[in-house]
Amino acid sequence: MKVGCYKMAVYSFRIGPYARDIYLYGKQRFTTRDGFSGIPEEYNEPVKEYASKNFTLFETERAQAQTWITQYEYEESIAYRTPDSPLDDI
Repeated sequence: MKVGCYKMAVYSFRIGPYARDIYLYGKQRFTTRDGFSGIPEEYNEPVKEYASKNFTLFETERAQAQTWITQYEYEESIAYRTPDSPLDDI
């Protein structure tokens, strides 16, 4: 048994606020950079999936253009998009 190896629980009520802080407001990052602490790693994929289902393509592109998300994070976010994902500003 490895000591100190554990995964933190992912709470659904935190996913939306993390996504908004990263993609819409630029108040947080996925990882530690730009003076931000970064969100817990366990939330990275759920936040990207949430963003792809709830934010427009414009909002995701703007987050990347503002460097709130990296090119890699942008590509991962776009990969979650479906035909039902919002395309235009709401």
